[in-house]
Amino acid sequence: MAATKSIEIRTEIPGPRTREILEREERVIAQPLSILFPVVIQEGRGATITDVDGNTFIDFTGGVGCLNVGHSHPRVVAAAQEQLERFSHTDFTIVPYEVYVELGERLTALTPIDGEKRAAFFNAGTEAIENAIKFARSYTKRPAVIAFEGGFHGRTLLAMTMTSKTHPYKAGLGPFAPEVYRLPFAQDYRGPSAREALEALERALVTTVAAETVAAVVIEPVQGEGGFVVAPREFLRGVRRLCDDHGIVLVVDEVQTGFGRTGKMFAIEHYGIEPDLMTLAKSIAAGLPLSAVIGRAEIMDAPPDSAIGGTYVGNPVAQAAALAVGQREHVGDLLFVEVVDHRAVWRGAHVADHRKHADLLHELLRDQLGLRGLVLAVAHLVADFAAVDAAFGAVDVLEVGARALRDGREDRLRPAQRHVCPDHDLGVRHASLERLSGGRGGRCAARAARWCAAVVVVAACAEQRCEEE
Repeated sequence: MAATKSIEIRTEIPGPRTREILEREERVIAQPLSILFPVVIQEGRGATITDVDGNTFIDFTGGVGCLNVGHSHPRVVAAAQEQLERFSHTDFTIVPYEVYVELGERLTALTPIDGEKRAAFFNAGTEAIENAIKFARSYTKRPAVIAFEGGFHGRTLLAMTMTSKTHPYKAGLGPFAPEVYRLPFAQDYRGPSAREALEALERALVTTVAAETVAAVVIEPVQGEGGFVVAPREFLRGVRRLCDDHGIVLVVDEVQTGFGRTGKMFAIEHYGIEPDLMTLAKSIAAGLPLSAVIGRAEIMDAPPDSAIGGTYVGNPVAQAAALAVGQREHVGDLLFVEVVDHRAVWRGAHVADHRKHADLLHELLRDQLGLRGLVLAVAHLVADFAAVDAAFGAVDVLEVGARALRDGREDRLRPAQRHVCPDHDLGVRHASLERLSGGRGGRCAARAARWCAAVVVVAACAEQRCEEE
């Protein structure tokens, strides 16, 4: 993998060059594209980024979950460069190319769906969701879609309609797409229980939307923006049964959880059920824009000719990178064998060991959530997130050399942590928390309030809530 640098803080945060660039940004870039961290990247290597002022940080954001193999992995870079030197674009439906077919072969072999399968490629997770609904509607000849409270599926019109959170994703952006129905998502800790959520779904198919009009149920095995809520096994299995009973297509959204982030290649593998369609993106191509829908052949072949496509979908450079990310041992690349499959589970246990020494967390944390790998999240004991913001300033967070993210819930934090994070950096996470705990103060500017306390999560870990039976 790309050599990871050591943490090094050379200037105040943000540094002078960063401040100058951010001032220019405010003059020319639309402000809804708000910036979370006052760090302008110069280069990324493995698990670290270095900014334009020469400061080096551990990057727990992972390009919002896109960098399971880290920044600038040399094999990914080489594959993309080689493809770029041959050709960069044609549009597969105009002049096809082998890398599209090869990646389709690879992913249909990997995905946990029995029988004959098909693949189609797009640019982003939201496009994968939109097209999964096209496949489902064309196959079933039905219009309705069921999604769940807390779900996030993207920002284009239909995907945004399916997304649960109003602020900041939907407020003032309506009207939304019709025939989308949202129901409770089961949650062991806060409720509703799996039984209650399944009863609500069954009831809705009688009182809210007729089952014979529902094309698809779309669900995340682990809700990312919804708070890293792990679906109970009983709930997902019950959803599968209801879909089977009513001829509904089950779409499993693995945009965030796919490619090893839970200790298996896909999170749905923890549940012992098969989806009809899966949506993939983020770490599929190490940060290059690429997404996919993989599913049963009879569903994927249902739309008429030319109903699926787009100018840039399935870009060959991104697909070459994806092949480098996902190659297996028998072709000489150990990225998934060593980095994703095995090390995600091992590192989940390694981080858990640090939890035993994080006494400060017991004052701050109410529960710890996650699967067996490096999908981690923590929920705060305090009800008022602003109190945590005041205790842990973003400037201090960056001064100890770590970057992490708050998730979609107001009381929960998460790292989009990658499997390439060096072992010693897992220990640095704990040291960073301890240093932060001694540096409380009002050093955050107004804009920095949104950078706040996310790095609290760097000393937390997940309980193994979804152990295989």
